Amino acid sequence: MPQHPITPPAVKLSPVVHYSLLLLGMVLLVYTLHELDDILLPLAFAGLLSLLLLPLCRRFERWGLPRVLAIVVCLLLMVALLTGLVWVFGAQIMGFKKELPILQEKMSQYFDQVQQFMSSRFGIEPTSKDELIDESLKSMKKGAGGYLGTTISTTTGILSVATLIPIYIFCFLLYRDHMRQFMFRFVSPDKRTTVLHTVDNIQTVVQAYITGLLTVIAIVAVLNAIGLLLLGVKYAIFFAVFASVLAIIPYIGIIIGATLPAIITLVETGDPVKAALVVLVFLIVQFLEGNFITPMITGSKVSINPMAAIIALILGGELWGTPGMILSIPLVAILKVVFDAYKPLEPFGFLLGDVAEGDDKVEGKNGEPSFWGKIWHRVTR
Repeated sequence: MPQHPITPPAVKLSPVVHYSLLLLGMVLLVYTLHELDDILLPLAFAGLLSLLLLPLCRRFERWGLPRVLAIVVCLLLMVALLTGLVWVFGAQIMGFKKELPILQEKMSQYFDQVQQFMSSRFGIEPTSKDELIDESLKSMKKGAGGYLGTTISTTTGILSVATLIPIYIFCFLLYRDHMRQFMFRFVSPDKRTTVLHTVDNIQTVVQAYITGLLTVIAIVAVLNAIGLLLLGVKYAIFFAVFASVLAIIPYIGIIIGATLPAIITLVETGDPVKAALVVLVFLIVQFLEGNFITPMITGSKVSINPMAAIIALILGGELWGTPGMILSIPLVAILKVVFDAYKPLEPFGFLLGDVAEGDDKVEGKNGEPSFWGKIWHRVTR
């Protein structure tokens, strides 16, 4: 009689062992991500920038340019854009730096006035400015070595990353078909069409989300700049862009973005009403961004709820520092798209999504466009 191969019984793990192994795997993953940050950070930035440049590269290729030349043109355009931004904001920052001694002197005067008011009104003994300065200098001396080492390592890291990222982008764009074929080798032939469709959806949604996020930042920066320029605030463009980038941080970003220009305006003019108007400008723009701009541009693609965004920012900062905070929101958006595309992980995609997703901000409750959705579709038609 023919002997059939004996199939070994499946090993069933208890829930305690299963979740313990899962937790151990997550710990090992976080440790690996932290230890390999020098390698993974340039790759992550290059991957995101490659997704942004891919449609432009494909357009150049459709116009008849060879792929290598199309990639080089895309990289040159990216470098030119970044150089222009650095030049514009560098000039504003240098001008702001020159006025720091004057602002420091005026802030010292305000500090004295506040202390005198607190002393006369509440009997609080004023703090000596000399003692405060001495304590600050002592703390700075203690941490000077650490600050210097951090500055040197950060500068070296930025220079190395700035060299590696264009190389990685070039490779990602050049070998994109080869990497897709590599991924297909893990999938049986009958499932490759489904995988291809899923990958294309992920790529399209992520591209649309990142492009929409940059569009929102640009629109918010323009609105902030118009309001600050009308109020005559110094370095309005710098503060407008600074606040627009911070606006992607839910709730906290608007507070940080509005505080600095409001304080500078108060110190510069001595007018609390004008400082309050500066804060009002940011609040109005934030209201427009949260209720109209972002839902119309990115809300129909990927929407991350504020709690997930704040946790992602904190975890990104703890894991990779400032670069991790920059990457956290786009990476969470990518994870959400992947989770939504893979059925077993769909609940996690729902958890990351905004509670307002699918409501009547852009679409009505019955699937029909709402009032603002109709206006938006008419404008963008």
